[in-house]
Amino acid sequence: MNEFFAYMARLRLIRRWSLMRNTQPENDAEHSLQVAMIAHALAVAGKKQYGRDVDPEHVATLAIYHDAAEVLTGDLPTPVKYHSGVLREAYGQVEEAATAKLQAMLPETVAEEIGRCLTERGTLACRLVKAADRISAYIHCLEEQRAGNREFDAAAESIRGSIEAIDLPEVRDFMQTCIPAFLLTLDELNR
Repeated sequence: MNEFFAYMARLRLIRRWSLMRNTQPENDAEHSLQVAMIAHALAVAGKKQYGRDVDPEHVATLAIYHDAAEVLTGDLPTPVKYHSGVLREAYGQVEEAATAKLQAMLPETVAEEIGRCLTERGTLACRLVKAADRISAYIHCLEEQRAGNREFDAAAESIRGSIEAIDLPEVRDFMQTCIPAFLLTLDELNR
């Protein structure tokens, strides 16, 4: 019996932003889909506009699995995870152990390819997924702010700064051309 996909189905049970009051809850499954769509778009733009040697479908697949370990670890809030070097290192070890456990659950026919998606680090594809992850978090902050939730003001500012520090023009382009639409109402989008 292979439990991997049964665990992946539980991504929808992992709540994000657990230390903050949310007007609209978000789970890891929803987040992973949004990250995959954004990462794919970033990779396509990088390939077509900036001549990058990147496979957009691979980037999207990495994004689908980017938070897979959280079905075992939960979503540790950013202020806790990055509070100190000691905590960051300890959480990294916990995440590695969770990833190894998930890899061991993979059916043999897909273990090599999906296993690589769980462990790939340091590539351009991973940088694009990380950028998409940050953009997705920023979008959630914007949505919370639009709902009048000031709890996300500092997070939005901090995350926006981290996105602006990413040295990839396709990220800058996405922020300039796509993010403003997230500030519109449905009626405004339909005009």
